[in-house]
Amino acid sequence: MCLRKRSGYRPPDLINAKIYTGPIPAERGGELAMGGGRSETSALSGTGGGRGMTTTQNSQRPNACCFCWCCCCSCSWNEEERRRRRRRKRISQDTKMETIPNCEACTKPSMEEIRLWSQSFDKLMRNPAGRNVFREFLRTEYSEENMLFWLACEDLKQEINKSTVEEKARSIYEDYISILSPKEVSLDARVREVINRKMQDPTPQTFEDAQLQIYTLMHRDSYPRFLSSNIYKTLVHGGSRTSSES
Repeated sequence: MCLRKRSGYRPPDLINAKIYTGPIPAERGGELAMGGGRSETSALSGTGGGRGMTTTQNSQRPNACCFCWCCCCSCSWNEEERRRRRRRKRISQDTKMETIPNCEACTKPSMEEIRLWSQSFDKLMRNPAGRNVFREFLRTEYSEENMLFWLACEDLKQEINKSTVEEKARSIYEDYISILSPKEVSLDARVREVINRKMQDPTPQTFEDAQLQIYTLMHRDSYPRFLSSNIYKTLVHGGSRTSSES
């Protein structure tokens, strides 16, 4: 050893060698941490050698936040899809005729009656079963209040007791004429003015102009769509199958 120092001898692996001062790779950092040393990342963060392994391993794992976000997003999507299915099921159940509140009492319509409904709107409205089916269709279009108003006016026309007429007229006004009602029907200003004047002394004919206007609206706007709806087509096809089987 003394001879080497005197002759200036240097081992071959140290000749032209340069000291590496850059960051330690993740693999090396893990090895140093496993050996009880401190990685560069650990030294900068002020943690010990044991924590260096955790820091290095976390850097090699998938992003935990991203994973959680994907899970939450998936759970939210599934929950929203379940809500949509429940909503569709509830709507399909609500549109069944037997679930409509205060449905008119009627017998099951014959195939001949069902076909007559397509000949004219008057024939449909004169038939209790036809009104029920048409009301079912209006409910799917969120315009059931038109039929409810028309029926309420028909009921008012049957009253002869003055106090009862006044009570029912006031109820009809609050339910279908008032702009504050969620079931307000669409009427023009002239008809509304006539109703306001007649409400000072209500009679069974107080809403006759409004009833005619709503009747015309259903005839021109809703009735053509009803004839091409699945509700009516199902009745026609179902009746045809029943007739052919018998």
